[in-house]
Amino acid sequence: MALTVKRFHELSLDEYHEMLKLRCAVFVVEQQSPYQEVDDADKEALHLWLRDGDGALAAYARVLPAGVAHETPSIGRVIAVSRGMGAGRRIMEEAIRVAQSELGADVITIEAQVQARGFYEKLGFKQTSDEFDDGGIPHIEMRLTR
Repeated sequence: MALTVKRFHELSLDEYHEMLKLRCAVFVVEQQSPYQEVDDADKEALHLWLRDGDGALAAYARVLPAGVAHETPSIGRVIAVSRGMGAGRRIMEEAIRVAQSELGADVITIEAQVQARGFYEKLGFKQTSDEFDDGGIPHIEMRLTR
């Protein structure tokens, strides 16, 4: 799978449209969570995606600088199109690497869906908050410290 990393101003309209279409399909439609999916944080983000051998999106994540969503750099909007195939782990490993190399992150914050806690714990994240509701889905804050 080929990895691409781009800042907002580097994205083509087609790339941004493809990302938004995937994010809305998963986070709004599939998870039945009506919320404002498109936000201004996209303009500050590093957007990462993996394409499969056929050129289709296989995984996506965005990395935000400190101060945009959290006091530390953060990772969000993590999607693996086909679950259980390793694309989710790979996009998270790449997002962590990008946060550390491009943003100098010593600490990375995520807001994880509670049901995905184990996935993020395997990557070294630790729960740092009580459960909270985000768009009708239980979440927790988690942090990875280098």
